[in-house]
Amino acid sequence: METKGRHLILEISGCDPEVLNDIEKVRNILTEAANRANAEVRETAFHRFYPQGVSGVVVISESHLSVHTWPEYGYAALDIYTCGEDTDPWKALKFAAEEFKAREVCLTSISRGERENGRFVHKITRNLTGNLVEEIGEEAVDVVS
Repeated sequence: METKGRHLILEISGCDPEVLNDIEKVRNILTEAANRANAEVRETAFHRFYPQGVSGVVVISESHLSVHTWPEYGYAALDIYTCGEDTDPWKALKFAAEEFKAREVCLTSISRGERENGRFVHKITRNLTGNLVEEIGEEAVDVVS
């Protein structure tokens, strides 16, 4: 079975609480992240919670980006799932982490639908800290089965 896409599951922390609590900034960040990944944005849906927090999804022709924020902890849970050879979820990740001003990213990368020796294979990376823009990328991925 060929892979059905690349799914990045992220825990990002040390983020700017004001950015995480601003629905328009969060919407713009995820929409631009999709654009940077060379994805075609189809629609967006975002909701602002009170007293704080934003959840949203950007539906792309190639799958989706979703986020849930907890400004009070400087934390966001972010998923980036793309299909197709022309999209690059790593570019979306780099942009979003930078715009949220993340100091730490914990990343799980899954090649959806991929099997080795009859078993599904998931790729898992280490915690990323420091200069995220230079450090985040496929070269940081170690295969764990």
